[in-house]
Amino acid sequence: MKSPFPARVAGTLALALAAALACKWLRTPLPWMLGPLIATALASVLGAPTQSWTPLRNFGQWAIGAALGLYFTPQVTALVAQLWWAIVLAIAWALLLGWLFGRWLQRALRDRLPGSAAQRRATSYFAGAVGGASEMTLLAERAGARTDLVAAAHSLRLLIVTLVLPFAFSWLGLHGLDPSLPGPREVRPGGLALLLPVTAAGAWLLAQTGRANPWFIGALLAAMAPTMAGIELSAMPQPLVNAAQLLIGVSLGVRFRAEFVRTAPGWLAAVALGTLGMIGLCAGFAALLAWGTGLHAATLVLGTSPGGIAEMAITAKALQLGVPVVTAFQVCRLVAVLLLVEPLHRWGWLR
Repeated sequence: MKSPFPARVAGTLALALAAALACKWLRTPLPWMLGPLIATALASVLGAPTQSWTPLRNFGQWAIGAALGLYFTPQVTALVAQLWWAIVLAIAWALLLGWLFGRWLQRALRDRLPGSAAQRRATSYFAGAVGGASEMTLLAERAGARTDLVAAAHSLRLLIVTLVLPFAFSWLGLHGLDPSLPGPREVRPGGLALLLPVTAAGAWLLAQTGRANPWFIGALLAAMAPTMAGIELSAMPQPLVNAAQLLIGVSLGVRFRAEFVRTAPGWLAAVALGTLGMIGLCAGFAALLAWGTGLHAATLVLGTSPGGIAEMAITAKALQLGVPVVTAFQVCRLVAVLLLVEPLHRWGWLR
């Protein structure tokens, strides 16, 4: 008999909290996100009745977006504005990298992908695109691609990037390199009483437009506005930020089910191998950008990596690696990819 929805959500959250506390005790990187992610992913694959609740995921994205917006002081905003040319290059790089990944998937699995030649091209193209999983799956459906394979590719790629980079950076000792601290560094009850509803309103308003990642980007923009003007309201309470990381980890971990592993294992293996290659290529590209901008390469690896906005920004925040730069690169890339990927496919470019 299937457990009631509230019981599955509560059980999943309890498992996630236990995993987060265990990882914190073990001193692993990003314990509040990676612990829940790993625990819920393993439990889901083993057939446990894990469950995420969309409002909780939205809450997590809102809290993280609001916390990151506090980094955009006038001085930091001026620095990010000076990097416009690097952001444009990063967007072009993301489009090229996604195309290369898609072409590699198509050629590596030419005889094993189902469907017509056009369907195989569309499936590989949207699976390789460096964008959000839900958005790319929706675009793939419009193009007649295999949406199950596209969704699986993006979920697995995000999981690998989210796991590999924090552990690699911690092992290499790459942390504490960010000179830009958030404007307000202490929780001020009066300012927090204004910050929370303002950022929640920004997230809700953007959600009404149907845009991608509205709860994250809406809260981010609402927190950025006063901070960029030099108004420091309050820092976000750390327990709230920890809870948000836990909820985001859960929302990613529950995507993986037993049938996920059994579905097209050759496809998943190719995606995993290709993702590791993408991480290596992004590291090389980040090194070139670091030479041109004077920023640390670790910051630019997170800014250009094929991961999600929230996950990469959380990693930057936890390891103190250029939070505003990573956030700006990831947000601008997401917007550009969402605007360009479908027209480029429709016009026959980058196929």
